[in-house]
Amino acid sequence: MRSMAVGLLNLSGLGLGYVLMRSWLRAALCWAAAGALLLAALPADPDGVPDWVLAGCLVVLAAAVADGARTARRSAVAGSWRPVLAAGLGVVLLAVPVGGVMVYDSERDEAVERMLLDRLESGDEAVRVASGLPFGSARADYRSALAVYRELGEEHGGSRAGKLVPARLKAYYESVSAPYRDERYCPAVEPLTYLRTLPGSIDARLLGDLARWPDEPLAESLYACGVSRLGGLGGGGTELGELLRTFPGSASAKQVGPAISGRIEEQVAALKGAEPCAATEVLRSLGAAASGLPEKSVSALGADADRGVRDGVYACGVDEFEDARFTEARKTLSGFARTYKDDKRVGRARNIAIAAEIADDRPSAGKRLPPSRKPGGARMELVISNDAPNAVEVLYTGPVTGTVKLKACGSCERYSASAGSARACRASGKKYPKARLQLPAGKYHFLYKHGSGATAAVDSYTSGSTVQPGYSYTSCTYVIERNPLGLDLPTLPDPFSPVSAPRR
Repeated sequence: MRSMAVGLLNLSGLGLGYVLMRSWLRAALCWAAAGALLLAALPADPDGVPDWVLAGCLVVLAAAVADGARTARRSAVAGSWRPVLAAGLGVVLLAVPVGGVMVYDSERDEAVERMLLDRLESGDEAVRVASGLPFGSARADYRSALAVYRELGEEHGGSRAGKLVPARLKAYYESVSAPYRDERYCPAVEPLTYLRTLPGSIDARLLGDLARWPDEPLAESLYACGVSRLGGLGGGGTELGELLRTFPGSASAKQVGPAISGRIEEQVAALKGAEPCAATEVLRSLGAAASGLPEKSVSALGADADRGVRDGVYACGVDEFEDARFTEARKTLSGFARTYKDDKRVGRARNIAIAAEIADDRPSAGKRLPPSRKPGGARMELVISNDAPNAVEVLYTGPVTGTVKLKACGSCERYSASAGSARACRASGKKYPKARLQLPAGKYHFLYKHGSGATAAVDSYTSGSTVQPGYSYTSCTYVIERNPLGLDLPTLPDPFSPVSAPRR
């Protein structure tokens, strides 16, 4: 009974059996072991006491129990004591290590809670940092915070930190979607698209209603962003196409067609305003955006925009001519004539383009648009002869506008500056390439364009003359040489030479 009493007293870990036997050295060893355990265990750590420390303490405790029981059998115990009472006290004192373990477990659980709360705070801090950055720069911080919330919510849902995760996720969604709340719809598209992917990476029970929340804001943002870009940079087709493919039945998707149609109507009306060229470019962009959309009723609106573009190109060319932007007018209206060959305005467009080309070198030819109708009355003949070794194209504008081409004169030569006016087109028996024009009376402007066989210096030149009623006229174009520079320069008599008097 005595051995049992000493063993039970030592099982408390306090070496009380040795104290009862007054074996102070052995008791001191037990106290040292208990102190070492306290130093290793406190303060409580989430990872608990290292296994090697526990193993060592158990070995010491077992040794103390066995040694105490053995020593009690062989040694006399000083003083008067009752073994039964000591054994009972040993059993009672077992509550000390048991209670210590329970207290330690409680402290360890609290340490774990504090650790999890610290981890939650780290996720919150990542969200705070990200909230001050554009989403593209903040994406990594948002992903880091989400990883923290996901771990706490899914693996430690019963902890104090885990129970706070749903509220943190709501704040997380609010932070990511801040551009939408600020009505910055284009910047809102990317973060809302990101939020829409989260249900696939986190427990839906943690998200609750947040799982479906981004759908409507994303549809609204795609619509608002796409419409804001219609006719401008980007065209809006990317956003509106994504809207129609992803949310075809949404209220926002149903607004796409009316929005594009209304914008087309606005720009068609603007063709009659002060900036038809700008309106045409907007229509061109609207047509491209509409044609690329997946909804047939919407993509069909591209044809409406294309019809507006046709009218716009013509109106733009006329406006450029009236603004004395003759190079642009010629390019625009020549393109119109090539592209829309079946349009009833092609002839008029070509005439304005001819006048613009002449006016580019002779601005007086662009003071007014060529007449839209040919005048009635008598016509006077103008015969143009080509005494140049290269082909010539003659453009003219005035009461009527047009162009004629004269073949090269194969046997003709360049003249000296002094001989040109006396000898050009006057060789007896020579047949010069000729063009005959029947012109109403009025003031005319001409552009002579020399083709192959001429140098760059004689590619074109302009002149002006007046055609009077009752006369017939002749004109001769030829090339002279000037030395020592070696420049080939064309010459056109100005004014035309009348060859017959008015008929009475």
